[in-house]
Amino acid sequence: MLELESVTKRVGAVAHINDVTIRMERGSLNVLLGPTLSGKTSLMRLMAGLDKPTSGDIKFDGASVLGQSVRKRNVAMVYQQFINYPAFTVYDNIASPMRLAGIDKKTIDKRVRETAELLKLSEFLERTPLNLSGGQQQRTAIARALVKDAELVLLDEPLANLDYKLREELREELPRLFAETGAVFVYATTEPHEALLLGGQTATLSEGCLTQFGATIDVYNKPNNLVTAQTFADPPLNCITVIAQGNQLQKDDFSFGAINESVADGNYTLAVRPHHVALSADERYNVAVDVTVGTSEITGSETFIHVKALNEQWVVLTHGVHRFQSGDKLTVYLNPDYFYLFNDSKDLVKAPQLQRLAN
Repeated sequence: MLELESVTKRVGAVAHINDVTIRMERGSLNVLLGPTLSGKTSLMRLMAGLDKPTSGDIKFDGASVLGQSVRKRNVAMVYQQFINYPAFTVYDNIASPMRLAGIDKKTIDKRVRETAELLKLSEFLERTPLNLSGGQQQRTAIARALVKDAELVLLDEPLANLDYKLREELREELPRLFAETGAVFVYATTEPHEALLLGGQTATLSEGCLTQFGATIDVYNKPNNLVTAQTFADPPLNCITVIAQGNQLQKDDFSFGAINESVADGNYTLAVRPHHVALSADERYNVAVDVTVGTSEITGSETFIHVKALNEQWVVLTHGVHRFQSGDKLTVYLNPDYFYLFNDSKDLVKAPQLQRLAN
């Protein structure tokens, strides 16, 4: 188990990591999710021993590792900017950590070839990194980390330089590999959909603070606070300030209707995910909002429509190809069961009734 206890890292007066406490089990996949500069790499460097915390403790299997040098820690780390030995072949790059560990040649050969097969590197084993594409070099770095038999594997946006098809294949395969090794795996990403694809546990980070940690799907479905909800949303969460009175939600003269759960009267932030905004009404999507189109983006299977709704900028995500022009007037529809409500302290007070909706 990897444990961070009240870990803070300051550089001058700036806290890069602020009072983080988290526990990660062996054999677990743990995603660090947050935008650029949220603290993901800083936290990984502390876990690896490359940096020392200003305060707090870091333990592995119950023993503090703050006094241990990086060389003595059984850690593997892969950055988005791949690092390989330029004079070694791909085979030798992958084999290098096992050779340093004194593993026999037969075992090394078996593991190198199995890992190369997984990462689509088999035909490149005799090439040097300079004769590979950027994606192939990144896969070589990932393979070297996977065969190391490390107790802690840190992957800092490792798939960012790979083509789409291989990224999708590895996202499916990596969780299985992680579970089989018994190591603690930590995977950093800026992409919410990547966290959902990987599963496992997710820690959401914002400005060096840990905002939530738990099963990935639970953090996504029921964020503890608005910051976590916004971190775990792509396209961005649609938000608007409302007033609750007798279970009715209002924005100025506009009514969002009644909500099923009882909430105290007062000011709230109402949030709706873009894929929960519909272009047509039905018995559930029955709150009509008039909007003005800004721009629309067609991705092929989906359309992102950027609109102005009640003086707020929103995004509507809908399936299929829909062509709209800037300035077009539309009516979109909301389902109150899918509303998130956050109080003045930005804490969650209402989440969608997902189980009820599924029935």
